[in-house]
Amino acid sequence: MFNPLDYPIFVLVVSLLAFWSAAWIGSSFRKRKGPSEDQYPEELRFILGSILTLLGLIIGFTFSMAVSRYDQRKNYEEQEANAIGTEYVRTDLLPPADAAKVRALLKTYLDQRILQYKARKAQKVRQLDAEIAALQAQMWSVVAKYGAGQQSAVTALAVAGMNDVLNSQGYTQAAWWNRIPTAAWVFMIAISVFCNLLTGYATHKTKAFLFLVLPVALSISFFLIADIDSPRGGTILVRPQNLESLAKSLHYE
Repeated sequence: MFNPLDYPIFVLVVSLLAFWSAAWIGSSFRKRKGPSEDQYPEELRFILGSILTLLGLIIGFTFSMAVSRYDQRKNYEEQEANAIGTEYVRTDLLPPADAAKVRALLKTYLDQRILQYKARKAQKVRQLDAEIAALQAQMWSVVAKYGAGQQSAVTALAVAGMNDVLNSQGYTQAAWWNRIPTAAWVFMIAISVFCNLLTGYATHKTKAFLFLVLPVALSISFFLIADIDSPRGGTILVRPQNLESLAKSLHYE
């Protein structure tokens, strides 16, 4: 399903055109009222200033939401790397044959998780999801079978470690789905359009290029928010540096 918020450049272009058009419409509407009504009342200045202040607060709050979600994705990437590394060490608690099998599966699983962080196309993501789910089932079957046969504090560590590996992937996925609500975008866009209408209405005598000042500032803000909020479609992405560092250390063994 196409989500325009996953394409920050699209958001930049569309918002710039929409906001500039709103300013131009506001200016055109003011000009139709004739020269006798050139001076707009103080109430309009007050309303415009208040709405612009409100818009600034909304954009700042939305930007903060996007940054917090980005930080959350980074934190879960680090936790996932720690969970995989810990379980790799705990495989020493398993019998040699099972330990070797789990280690090989963990290495493959780690490589697939790195690829999933870097994947952008939906088809590739779905393929990696299926492969990761299969690897998770294989790893859990080995550990759970051994844990069921020999229940002890030692085996519990290996089972708990694998449980952390599976849970960390789920937490990471949940963080990637945790996006800025659509209602927040709709409200912010509506306020922005209204602000540009009023700006065009209040500054109808200025040169046309001055109408671009507020639309450009707003569209760049929207672009930055969409870029940070998008896990895959933006340019500011979470790099799996902890997973890559772990993969290098494990493959050098």
